[in-house]
Amino acid sequence: MGADGAQGARTTYREAMREALREALHADDRVFLMGEDVGRYGGCFGVSLGLLEEFGPERVRDTPLSESAFVGAGIGAALAGMRPVVEIMTVNFSLLALDQILNNAATLLHMSGGQLPVPLVIRMTTGAGRQLAAQHSHSLEGWYAHIPGIRVLAPATVEDARHMLAPAVADPDPVLIFEHGSLYNVSGEVLPPSTPVDLDHAAIRRPGTGISLITYGGSLPKALAAADELAAQGIDAEVIDLRTLRPLDDAAITASVARTHRAVVIDEAWRTGSLAAEVSARIAEESFFDLDAPVERVCSAEVPMPYARRLEEAALPQVADIVAAVHRAVD
Repeated sequence: MGADGAQGARTTYREAMREALREALHADDRVFLMGEDVGRYGGCFGVSLGLLEEFGPERVRDTPLSESAFVGAGIGAALAGMRPVVEIMTVNFSLLALDQILNNAATLLHMSGGQLPVPLVIRMTTGAGRQLAAQHSHSLEGWYAHIPGIRVLAPATVEDARHMLAPAVADPDPVLIFEHGSLYNVSGEVLPPSTPVDLDHAAIRRPGTGISLITYGGSLPKALAAADELAAQGIDAEVIDLRTLRPLDDAAITASVARTHRAVVIDEAWRTGSLAAEVSARIAEESFFDLDAPVERVCSAEVPMPYARRLEEAALPQVADIVAAVHRAVD
């Protein structure tokens, strides 16, 4: 239910993404979807199921198994005035298109002196927790957040899955959307946006005054569950959902730390060189005198993601790990 008491429709993250794609295809004839198995199969994770039948093969295009080729084709289409939405099955496979993303999509506007915008959206699944082993399970969105010239989104709620795509498609610059695989079956309420969705600011998912839990994507449910557990122990945790990983919302981070004076950053990526490291550094640079304890980080173990379920669970940040990090900061 919204702040004004309005009742929204209940749907899943997967269905919200599908409806966002449907809306984009209806709203603008320049928009088309392309990628491996997005058409007849309905997408590797079922997001585009039924769209081929509704919009036809010109608007929903199955591609060969060559990420470099079809991301490059998407860049070319964007340069020609189209609004392509390219789906890459998983973030690991996006590395095969990294040359196209970094050396073309992210740089052409700059290298052309502003003459060649690339209004391209690239969607991909990220994250672990589904026993898909090391080839399909890593969280590499922090790598992309390192690159100037692109916007990086990580919708963590059903509502953001539904409403972030429209402004991403309208953006004149390349936008990468990371959809955590563990979220596709999550259900939630979706309200029509009263204003266009803001892609520049983080969201406070739970207010608090005792400690800031700063996270994004598939780690948000774990942070919220940890906050519930901490509340039962008398610790009032604030949960910040970064939502946009590039550009980071520094103001939201520093404002939260100013309220709570402690911070735990939760990031499913590896600890070394991670987005958690960047957020921690910014807190040290901008909020050092607000801190009453060192910043804690909860990240994945620095190993290729295991296939075995218990090993995968051991490698990933869990609620108990977040709670333990909070206690290190407050006790």
